[in-house]
Amino acid sequence: MDWASLFSDTNIVAFMLLFFRFASLFIAVPIFSHQNITPSVKTAMAFVFTVVFYPSMPALQIAITFPSIVLAVLSEFMFGLAIGIVLLLAYNVITFAGGLISFMMGFSMASAIDPQSGISMPIISQFLSLMGLMMLLSMNLHHWMLLFINDSLVKIPLGGFIMSENLFHYIMHATANMLVVGFLIAFPIIALSMLADIIFGMLMKTMPQFNLLVIGFPIKIMVSFVVLIAVFTAMMLILKMQMQESFNFLEMLF
Repeated sequence: MDWASLFSDTNIVAFMLLFFRFASLFIAVPIFSHQNITPSVKTAMAFVFTVVFYPSMPALQIAITFPSIVLAVLSEFMFGLAIGIVLLLAYNVITFAGGLISFMMGFSMASAIDPQSGISMPIISQFLSLMGLMMLLSMNLHHWMLLFINDSLVKIPLGGFIMSENLFHYIMHATANMLVVGFLIAFPIIALSMLADIIFGMLMKTMPQFNLLVIGFPIKIMVSFVVLIAVFTAMMLILKMQMQESFNFLEMLF
């Protein structure tokens, strides 16, 4: 083996760009971007996958100059960021629905730090987010991403990713779709909560001694939990469909 050619400038730059492609993937994509995964673990994972995928990588097509290398590194980070935004917009459908459900159940103030994103989130949103994460693992999203990166090495050369107009249009469409689909997911609980409010209002008019705080709110919360359990499977199926649709769009990045 010619060790001199193995550590040539071209091979070193190609290895570095492939490492940045995997690193950007672990920073932005759901599952890999989980806050409980420390930066050192993400860095080690990126290095290991770089070593594994490097032998099957096509030849580097950029010039070995400082400006071109800097632009190539930025291109790789933009590539991972674009994938992360597309997948997160599909994944956040369930967390947006959880926020609406928490508001209708009166749990808006009951929030905690989400271990995945590291931000404060209502407990219903956090529960649905964790269940959605388990569903993504069950559908092998992490395997899909590795296969996607393997295919992208041929169709998108290292340092050759460019943000297209289709990507911006899809992000706008996916944002609107997140709001609409999230509202549709939460609609059964929203509708029954509003119906319960109407019934409680009529009872308070006919029975002034009816205490809404003592009797009404626990009943409303119980009914909301029953409906949440009844439609939980449908929520996860909708999330799965949204993630599959976002993966179908990722092919347009090629």
